[in-house]
Amino acid sequence: MIDEPVFVRPDLIIEPLVDRFYAWLHTVAPVQAAMNLAYAQVPLLESYLQSPQVHINASRNPELRGGFFVNIDPSRVAEVRDLLTAIKRDRAPMLDFAAAISDGEDLVRQSATGFAMTPLYPKLPAALSGLVEMAYDTNNQPSIRYMEPLVYESPVYTEDRQCVQLSLDTGVERPFILSTPRLPGPDVLELPIPFRHPGLEELCRARLEPTTLGRLREALELDDAQAAQLPRLLTDKPDLAGDRHIGDGGRIRYFGHACLVLQTPEGAVITDPWVSSDAAATGRYTYRDLPDFIDLVLITHGHQDHIVLETLLQLRGRVGTVVVPRSSRGSLADPSLALYLSRLGLPVTEVDDFSEVPFPGGTVIAAPFLGEHADLDIRAKSTYIAKFAGKTVYIGADSSGIEPGLYRYMRRQAGAVDMAFLGMECAGAPLTWLYGALLTAPVTKKMSDSRTLSGSNAAQASAILTELGAAEAYVYAMGEEDWLVGHVMATSYNEDSYQLKQVEEFMTWCSEHGVKADHLYGQHEWKW
Repeated sequence: MIDEPVFVRPDLIIEPLVDRFYAWLHTVAPVQAAMNLAYAQVPLLESYLQSPQVHINASRNPELRGGFFVNIDPSRVAEVRDLLTAIKRDRAPMLDFAAAISDGEDLVRQSATGFAMTPLYPKLPAALSGLVEMAYDTNNQPSIRYMEPLVYESPVYTEDRQCVQLSLDTGVERPFILSTPRLPGPDVLELPIPFRHPGLEELCRARLEPTTLGRLREALELDDAQAAQLPRLLTDKPDLAGDRHIGDGGRIRYFGHACLVLQTPEGAVITDPWVSSDAAATGRYTYRDLPDFIDLVLITHGHQDHIVLETLLQLRGRVGTVVVPRSSRGSLADPSLALYLSRLGLPVTEVDDFSEVPFPGGTVIAAPFLGEHADLDIRAKSTYIAKFAGKTVYIGADSSGIEPGLYRYMRRQAGAVDMAFLGMECAGAPLTWLYGALLTAPVTKKMSDSRTLSGSNAAQASAILTELGAAEAYVYAMGEEDWLVGHVMATSYNEDSYQLKQVEEFMTWCSEHGVKADHLYGQHEWKW
């Protein structure tokens, strides 16, 4: 059977891990990964080991959903203790680098008082030597710039942190990715290979093209025990939807959250790809519905629910380029998306505001993205305007209408919009929920709570529609699709939730102003 043709099962999950924690931008990009390891993940494991049952009880409390509690049965305490010991031993350069960042930032705050910074360089921690530059802005505010490409080449970045776990989607919600590491299990095939490993591309291409057990074993460098687990992840025929391509006109399909697939007969674009792997489910599009080749992958920003590595890894070998917004180059809160994804084996194109990227049958224009980042100076965020098949579509992600005048200029630049897709998670998590490990100076709870990861409310969304001149408006599901986002966003709503009330208010406004509108959930299709 080793030479018989096989395909990947449609419900295959590939979970990317770093030191057993779920991999996302801030746990892989080396500067941010060091800070998260030292000031979030290590303290989290230490807290769990002190009181495992407290963590378990909190994990099961719906009111604490999304909190930082380790959801691992106390019977596995020894494994968690071994993980913590290994991290402290093997990641000492990362932990030292994180301490150096904290000390360096404190040095700049205390000693850079408007005078020349040259005397401060010898005082910087040794771990930062050659990897940073200090500077003032025109308001005389000092900061440190981290030379990311060099940090990737330093001991702080090591691919032996990386591994992947292969499993099948059972429909059961996975543990919250920001708090619970993934331990080995009998239903998981664990591969200690980096995310850029060519064997993963061979594996994922088998959704479309046949391979063999022998080829996969060689490509993934499996030993006998690993190879024995592989057949259950494979099948003898592909599961591909017959209508995954179109023959004329244009089409948009909604895959959930902020994921859209835009198609012409010649080409395809996907936004913030995040695809359900539960092939047995109904009422949603899954991997079987994706076109065979995707010309452009549009990434709007670096949050874990918009640049989903487990989906991006499954697209390796079948995308033309991943389009990402350019970062500010070296800011502690703003890692480069291009460096991150290119290191993971993906082809990348960086864009600035109003850069244009063509694809067969259309073109995409990058546009500014306001808000949603807790007022941090983060530049690696972009909305997009897609023009194809005679329509203009605004892809707004979580951008906010806090300054409506921006969208007036966007309309002048790119023309009126036919359809607008908007995010209205307008009561998002506070600053410290996602960025706490990167904050080297304390902030009060009141300050953190005032700075949230929020998209548009009803008034702001209405202002966007007015300025863009859009005839149709569609609000993304806001973490409501539990099969997709429960383990990533850990959101929960009820009929009285402020966010849903704001969506209702916006839907009413659209109805009163002759705008066709809907609040999306599950699969939707628009074809013309």
